[in-house]
Amino acid sequence: MARLQRKRFEQPVEIRHFPHGQLDIVELDDVVVGRMTHEPGWRWSVHVRPIAGTDRCQYHHVGYTIQGRLHTQLEDGAEMILEAGDVFELPPGHDAWVEGDENWVALDFAGVRSYAQPADQRGQRVLASLLFSDIVGSTALAERLGSAAWHERVGQHNERAQAVVDRFQGRIVDFTGDGFAASFDGAERAIRAALTFRPWVNELDLHVRMAVHTGEVESQGSRVRGLPLHIASRIMNLAGPDEILVSGTVHDLLDGSELSFSDRGRHELKGVSGARQVFAVDG
Repeated sequence: MARLQRKRFEQPVEIRHFPHGQLDIVELDDVVVGRMTHEPGWRWSVHVRPIAGTDRCQYHHVGYTIQGRLHTQLEDGAEMILEAGDVFELPPGHDAWVEGDENWVALDFAGVRSYAQPADQRGQRVLASLLFSDIVGSTALAERLGSAAWHERVGQHNERAQAVVDRFQGRIVDFTGDGFAASFDGAERAIRAALTFRPWVNELDLHVRMAVHTGEVESQGSRVRGLPLHIASRIMNLAGPDEILVSGTVHDLLDGSELSFSDRGRHELKGVSGARQVFAVDG
């Protein structure tokens, strides 16, 4: 879900070191931006190849050079030198090295998620059931309550969210300011958590819209990424107050369970190709 936010490289989510270089990473939800610093003498095929385990860099880089000079070379022999002020694209299958006695510094908007990271530390793709929840009318409620009372109410909301996710053996992957996202190892656990959370949060005079979708995501540490998050978020936006919606995938997985669903039709989800079947959890 797009939202107004900003991050600074002085406070990166991760600093990744490699011989004669460093990568500072910031995240804007599912968007990862890196500041790459390569020292004089650095060469990919010498200093990163042993880490990557490939003959050439297999990442697609799109970025902007801040300072220094980087000599790049593709497998077919094509070469280019990147200098300060250059906006660049480097396709997979390249080597590169720093020219001169100045650090090469650049911003990379495409190829830094796992760059210069050992294979055993890269994200693993796993099947996860994602629960998204959002407070209905949060802006108007915050204005009515005032800043102090609103922050206290959100804190109580977050405490109950954490408690219910723990109870059903899931994990919070993000608090969004007026909601949360959580990951579970089963669709039924995610729905049971949603059914339990709804009355708990109603006690705070809050109403939420929720959604559950199951899909394969990239999991790395506490972070989860991938298209299933966007699908779950878009389905949540279709829900009314205190309604729990699920994707057709979740509905099919739970066929024959004690849970019952009502058909809410097919919907085009923003940024997702093809219409998706949506169901509401009864009860």
